Amino acid sequence: MKTWLDKWEPENDEFWAKTGSKIAWRTLTITTITLILSFATWFMMSAIVVKLPGLGFDYSKDELFWLAAMPGLAAGILRIIHTFLLPIFGTRHVVTFSTLIKLIPVVGIGFAVMDPSTPFWVFMILAFTTGFGGGDFSSYMPSTNLFFPKRLKGTALGIQAGIGNFGVSVVQFITPVILGVATYGAASVFTSIDTKEAVNTFKNISVETKTEVFSKLDDATQTLILSNVKPKVVDSVSRTINSNDKVLLLASLPSKSQAKAISSIKPKLGADIMESFDANSPSIKKKEIFIQSAAFWYLPLLILLGIISWMYLKSVPVTASFKEQLDIFSNKHTWYCTITYVMTFGTFAGLAAAFPLMIKFLYGDFPNAPDPLAYAFYGPLIGSASRVLFGFIADKVGGAILTTFTGIGVLIGSIILVSQGLVSPTSMEQFPMFVAVMLAIFFFTGVGNAGTFRQFPIIFSENQRQAAGVIGWTAAVAAFGPFIFATLIGKNISATGGANIFFIGLIIFSLIATGINWWFYNRKGCEKPS
Repeated sequence: MKTWLDKWEPENDEFWAKTGSKIAWRTLTITTITLILSFATWFMMSAIVVKLPGLGFDYSKDELFWLAAMPGLAAGILRIIHTFLLPIFGTRHVVTFSTLIKLIPVVGIGFAVMDPSTPFWVFMILAFTTGFGGGDFSSYMPSTNLFFPKRLKGTALGIQAGIGNFGVSVVQFITPVILGVATYGAASVFTSIDTKEAVNTFKNISVETKTEVFSKLDDATQTLILSNVKPKVVDSVSRTINSNDKVLLLASLPSKSQAKAISSIKPKLGADIMESFDANSPSIKKKEIFIQSAAFWYLPLLILLGIISWMYLKSVPVTASFKEQLDIFSNKHTWYCTITYVMTFGTFAGLAAAFPLMIKFLYGDFPNAPDPLAYAFYGPLIGSASRVLFGFIADKVGGAILTTFTGIGVLIGSIILVSQGLVSPTSMEQFPMFVAVMLAIFFFTGVGNAGTFRQFPIIFSENQRQAAGVIGWTAAVAAFGPFIFATLIGKNISATGGANIFFIGLIIFSLIATGINWWFYNRKGCEKPS
């Protein structure tokens, strides 16, 4: 079966009307659908990881953030490789192979989540393999850029990237739904502690009983529980009882503090402690779920799309060796475009990976704490939708103005998160505003993602092969967003209990990136108006 097209002239109106348009839109349709599954696979771990503690996996908070971050590290590395694949192997081979190789993380994670004794290092390897899905972008988008004429590049790239990004929302939205659907393997018991009910339980228990139960816990567990109590509360109780004895401190804490502290430790351990007080405590919630469904659900879809890609895709006859493609790195605009795209897509992907865990660890200790997966999918959904919508607008008004608009939006949103204490909260009353601001940031990143990919083909209009390479390279660097964001936010929360320092850093970076975009591509008389 022939792989390479004999010729490709999208700027030739006659060729486009007779032959090119049909092939281009067919290719866009197939690669966009496969890209949805790519993003779904890439962000699979971010949806699964929040459930692991409740299933009995003995991983720390830092380890959970590492699992959420690892797909981003892998995707960044693999996108660098993908940047150079298209001119060597062509669209057909790259898309088919990339689709089928994602069977590795889907099958591997599907089996791993069924066994709470699965070592952390195994999950780290599997989390890395989900990066196969993140790497695809640096081949798929350059491919689309080559298939379409200049007047439609913003529209086509916006459609592909925007709809492809829906894969993040798909995995975070559908995961809670399919967890109740039986697939291969038995159900797992998901355990959680209802903080509000735990408060009521402790209110009805005497100090003497509390002292007896807490005295039976080992020193490490006592220390762990106390570490989840605000220091000023511990100090106040210590002065009141005139003692620093851990057991007495634990027994003398306010019921609310006791409930929040035990709800914050590992669910299985927390449930055991609550059962020691009251075997029938309504605070202990247990539910059967089929966690493996979160991975196995994608298996038949990947196989089907791999077959379709091989049968119906062709490759544009634009070829170059690896050495020839390195010429993009001698152009200063490659690096400026990299910075602006890190601001747009890096922020989108990074926050998409960290959003569920931010909800869990910033607001999860409060009474009536929210389910992270009930909110997490909205961010990627909004960011993806705005990317599709503004892809059309970018073709009309240009991409640079949209990128500037994004920088200002991310900047203002980050300032609000810090100044209003939304990423170092003191109550659940702050949660609605936190979600609203986060969703606004997601919206702006989608706008910027549409803008940047309209800009790049214009900035490098003298060489479309280079334009495709820059699209791939910038996407590769930005793909490190989930790794960088998840690790830094996780470390920030672990060290301070909030994420203020991280978002202050994001404020500074947004200022720099927006300034670069405005100076070189947006202001009157700029070097590369786009």
